[in-house]
Order: sequence, then structure tokens, then C-alpha cells
Amino acid sequence: MEERIQELLRELTIEEKIALTVGASTWSTHAVERLGIPAINLNDGPHGVRKPESDSDSGLTHATPATCFPTASALASSWDTGLIRQVGEALGQECLALDVQVLLGPGTNLKRSPLGGRNFEYFSEDPVLAGEMAAAWIQGVQSKGVGTSLKHYVCNDQETHRMTINAQVDPQTLREVYLLPFERAVKKASPWTIMAAYNQVNGVRAVEHPELLREILKGEWGYDGVVVSDWFAVNKREDALSGGLDLEMPGTPAVNAENPRLAQLVRDGLLSEEVLDEAVARILRLIFRTTAQRNPGATFDKEAHHALARKVASECVVLLKNEDNLLPLEPEKLSSIAILGRFAKHPRFQGGGSSHVTPTKLECAYDELTALLGDAVKVHYADGYPEEDRVDETLLREAAEVAKAADVAVVFIGLPDAYEVEGMDRKHIDLPPSHNRLVEEICRVQPNTVVVLSNGSAVAMPWVDRPKAILEGWLGGQAGGGAVADVLLGRVNPSGKLSETFPVRLEDTPAYLNFPGDGHHVRYGEGVFVGYRYYEKKGIKPLFPFGHGLSYTTFEYSDLRLSKDVITDQDELKVTVKVRNTGNRAGKEVVQLYVRDVEATVPRPEKELKAFAKVSLEPGEAKDVELVLTGRDFAYYDAARSMWYVEAGEFEILVGASSADIRCRAVVIVESTQPKPGFHEFTTLSEILQYPEAVEVIRQLMPHAAPTEIQDASVAAIMLNIPLAKLVKMGLIPSEEELRSLVQRFNEAVHGLKPSA
Repeated sequence: MEERIQELLRELTIEEKIALTVGASTWSTHAVERLGIPAINLNDGPHGVRKPESDSDSGLTHATPATCFPTASALASSWDTGLIRQVGEALGQECLALDVQVLLGPGTNLKRSPLGGRNFEYFSEDPVLAGEMAAAWIQGVQSKGVGTSLKHYVCNDQETHRMTINAQVDPQTLREVYLLPFERAVKKASPWTIMAAYNQVNGVRAVEHPELLREILKGEWGYDGVVVSDWFAVNKREDALSGGLDLEMPGTPAVNAENPRLAQLVRDGLLSEEVLDEAVARILRLIFRTTAQRNPGATFDKEAHHALARKVASECVVLLKNEDNLLPLEPEKLSSIAILGRFAKHPRFQGGGSSHVTPTKLECAYDELTALLGDAVKVHYADGYPEEDRVDETLLREAAEVAKAADVAVVFIGLPDAYEVEGMDRKHIDLPPSHNRLVEEICRVQPNTVVVLSNGSAVAMPWVDRPKAILEGWLGGQAGGGAVADVLLGRVNPSGKLSETFPVRLEDTPAYLNFPGDGHHVRYGEGVFVGYRYYEKKGIKPLFPFGHGLSYTTFEYSDLRLSKDVITDQDELKVTVKVRNTGNRAGKEVVQLYVRDVEATVPRPEKELKAFAKVSLEPGEAKDVELVLTGRDFAYYDAARSMWYVEAGEFEILVGASSADIRCRAVVIVESTQPKPGFHEFTTLSEILQYPEAVEVIRQLMPHAAPTEIQDASVAAIMLNIPLAKLVKMGLIPSEEELRSLVQRFNEAVHGLKPSA
């Protein structure tokens, strides 16, 4: 392939090269027929193929039918990478059948705020979970010879002013939080394309950002695929190409009219032909990769994929609450059931915008429950609320009457289409008043009430103490209704865990004061404290914590073992824990491993998710679950030195069922092989006096000084916070030369750092 690419670069004209770096139409690239280079198709989306009926059609309102799988927020709540890979494989097969060479997904931007209008398309608030889910999805799709497009690189975490907003984020936060899921997915799964975002990052457009595209993505991470723009994201093509973008999409007459001008820039030496050749080489590599498996006769089994969608959706359902073990419902013990809420018959199963899929079929919970219950249980139904967003007292009374006469009530509520849609952020985290009122009215007359939620991101639940059971059904795709029925009746034991924290109120959320910015800039003022990291640092109890999810059985954790008690930052650490199913029903448990730096010298979260695994257990069965950590899992990003740094010391290994339910703990000592951050002229005395070696240097130079024994607290507070450079001004250090000598003595004594040549 590489030989062929080099041969084509010699044969292509400058005009042909320029044409290859921009789309020919809305969804396809240019072909160069004289050299046998075909066009390829790039189509949405992350949870189902959206192939318009024509190449010039957006497909937003109608597209070729394809399987609509659960959206990303649901998929991540399965915490099952093997299952996500199966979804990817099915999507890849459908791409082959629909002649799609690149599927535009997955979306792995972080849920910085629950208000993000596109949160349903993104996996998690945690970068490790998001990165692992993305990698599995990519591996599945690309195993079929179909490319993926990891998006939106990077900090595209809001819809408000998304095409112009400048995300202001510090280097440590950028690396540890927002770049990390992309890094994990790139290094683990090598997506064949990455989509650069609309927004600016620290004042530079993401589509023309040399640090992000050239230095980090292509240089540091070794990425060999194509960087493609989000649709209409490019401002100046020459700046984008120079910055590291390879392919601008889409192609329009206006965009392609620029091709002759760009060709002239290359001839005039104002746009590097070497830069152009690099982009073209990457695009040719993508074309060869994706056309190798192109099969005009390919098909997919619609029924098999629908069955997979139902299985996947059932694994994503999260049992948030289950008082008195009301669930699962046992038909043999019921004479009647009330099914309430329009969503039971008219499901909200996906979000709005570019990810919208035309499903091959659609299940609703009412039909599926009725079929599974059979004739033995009488089913009653009431709408409870109208289609439009308003409270209808008549519908509420009807629903209450139906609920009162039944043995149990199942209430279907959630967020309507207008509440979650691409291009617009949410204004609040509340459910519609009509939905909240329905829950309150039903709980008032029916003690055995179950609430089923349909939503793409966190919602407030002012009635949370009222119903006995709550199921988070997410946006479960075309088979979500059947999946919820399977869980309600115990045909599937719920095993989903929350992929994001549910707050009590919007004011508790990390980005509350900074989201969505002032229209021009948005400051990531919460830093690395995103999601559960913020709630734990602030001591705020959420409605439901990250990683939370109940089961119809119970699990016991024991026998936590570490492969070593002391490691270096170059070693692997194997963590093993025994998990036993202590109930009477088969089930699956998500084992979550968090790491805590016991005594950090820089601001760090209380703990961070670093690994996880999902284990299936029969009643009474126990299994050892092994998770592996590397030195990177103990590191923070040292912005001053532009490097990942492991600070030596004690780290706690925390294993549990959620971020708030830690079952086992152990301690490992990590020894760092990296040089410690050196002292400099603005290092303070308090920073220096932490090290006995530095204190000894001071004693040698000033034998009568006792810097650690300053008696007066106010004097100590002032002196200890003075930078060394100020001691020259104060006459305590004789000269600038003496200052430099002293700093060097400190660095040699503490860090072993010799003067640079």
C-alpha cells in the first residue's frame, strides 16, 4: 500500500492533490478516475447508519432504514467493552450493505455539564470509561473493513456557540481530562479518521491547531489516519492544511471553487507541497483501507441485529432504586397492572440531529409488556400527559384512577425530543412539569409504583423518595421498549451502572458557574474536577453517584491482592479481587478500580477511575477479577515540564461497586524513576524546606540559622512564602550570582540535577 501511495503522489497533479483534500459533495470524496482512485462515502452516525437516499440530501428527516442501537450514554452504562464491540461489528456490517466506507462516530467528548445538548451522543463524564468504550466501538466497526471517525477533537463539550466558542482550558486539565479519552482510543484502536471540532481551543481553531493536530495527535501519539473536519468547520483551508487537517468536509461548489487558488499557493511556495503530500498520503491510505472490503452485494440480517439491539439495551438499563424488592414483577402474583405515560406507547428512543436514524422497526414498552404478561394479567393504560409540553389535569385524573385499581403501576416519563437536541444546550435538568406531576399523582394513590426514565443525560428527580423502584432506561434505541419489559419482568437481571453522576440540582454541578460561557469564551474553571471528582472534592452528595446501579441479586467483594507492595513507575501492577454472587439469581457485576494519591503536592481528585471489568456469576459462584495498572495510571500531567509525572509515595487502590461504594482497599508504594521538578528562583522557602537535603544545605551555608524552628507564627507565614528571588531584594542573599548558585546547590542536593551545558 505504501509503495502505491508514493507512486500516486508522483503521478498526481497539484490540482488533483488539492481536490483529494476536500469533499466532492455532502458525503463523498473526489475520485481520480485516470489513476484508479475511487471516491468513498462518509456517513453518520454513532448508534446507527444514517445513509441519505441521495448524496446531496442531509438525511436529517429521512434516510435508508438501519438498526438504531442505544445512544452512547446508554452504551457506556453497560460498562461492557465486549458488548460494545459487538455493536460496532453490526454497524460495520450495515455500512458494507449500505456502501458506507467511513462511519462518523463514536463521540467521546466528555459530559462536562449535564446541560450539554448532545450528551446523549457522548459516553461519560470520566475519560477512562469514555476512552475504553470508544476503543471497543472502533475495533468492532473497523474489523469489518469500515473506517470510523473519532469525534469531536477536542473540547466540543457544548452546543451553545459551538462553531465559534473559545474553550479556555489549562494544560493539565486538557491532558488529564479532555484529551485522555481520545488518546486511549487512538493508541488502543487506531481509528482510521478523527474529526476535528468546530470550536477554538485556547484561541486557535481546532481544525487548524498545530499543537493538537501535528504535535500531539500525529507526533506524540503516532496517529497515521486522516484528520477530517466537522462539516463546515474550516475557515481558511491553507491554515487548516498547515495546521494538520487532511480532509475538509463537505464539498460544495463554493468550497471546491477554492481549489485553483490553493493550487497556485502551492506553486508559489506559500503552501508547502510537503504538507499537501502528507495529507494526500493519509487520504489515499484511508481509501485503500476502506475499499478493500467494499462489497456491492453485502446485506445484513435485520432481525438478528434487532435482537442484538434488544440484548444490548437491556444490559444498559440501570436499576437506580428497588425498595422492598418490588422488581422484578412476578406475573403469577399479579392480577392487574397499570401502564402509564405516553412514552410507553410512543417511545423516545434516540436524540435529535445528525445522529438520527430511521429504524428498521420499533418496539414500544406497552406492546412488549402486554405480550409477555399474556392473558393472566389485566393491563390498563392511560396517557397521563399530552404530547405537547403542558399539564393536563383530566389526563392526570384518568391515570390516577387507573393506577388506584391496579396491583402495581409502571410510569413511563423522560425528556421529550425538544429537550435534548444537537445545536442547543439544555437550560435546566428538570423533567417536564407534566411528567413530574404524573409521578406525584400516581405515588399518592398507588404504593407499588415503578418509574421508567427515557433520557440521554442526567435529570433531577424531586419525587425520588416516592416511588419504590426507578429504572433508568436511557435512549434505548429501536428495541429499548422490549429491553425495559425484559428487565421489569426479570427476564434480564439489570447490570447497568451510571456512566455519569446524577446531581440533586443544577447548582451542584461542576461547571455551573462557567457553562456555557459568555458567547465568545468558556472557561473550564473547574479544572480536573469534572463529574464525580468534583462532588467528592466538595463533599456534595449527589442524587445517584457515578458507577451506581443495583441488581436483582447481591455481590460480595473480598480478598483484594496486589502483585507487588512496592513498584516503580515502569512496572505493571496486577490487582485481583474475588467477587461472589451471594443471591439466588444469576447476574453481572461491574467491578470498578479507583486510584487515590494519598499525599499529593498538586491538586488531585480524591480518586480516579483507572480500570473496570464486568463479570457474570451464577448464584453462589465466585470469580477472581484481575485488573492491570501501569505507571501512567499513577501520573499527573506536569504542565511546567510538559510531561506525565509520577510523584513517589503511597497510593490507595480502591475497588468497589460504584464511586461511592468502595468494598476493598489496599496500599501500594510507587517509586518514581523520573527527575523531580527542579527548584528555580521563584521557588518559595516552604517548598524547599519540605526536603531534609535542602535544609542541610541551608545549615551548611548558615550554621546558626534554624529555618524550621521559626517561633512567631506570623513571621513564619510571611517568610515561608517568600520566593528565593525576593531574598536578594531583601539583602538576605548577597547577589543574583549567589542566588543562582544556591538554587543549583538545592537542585543537586535534592534532585541530583547538574547544571545544564
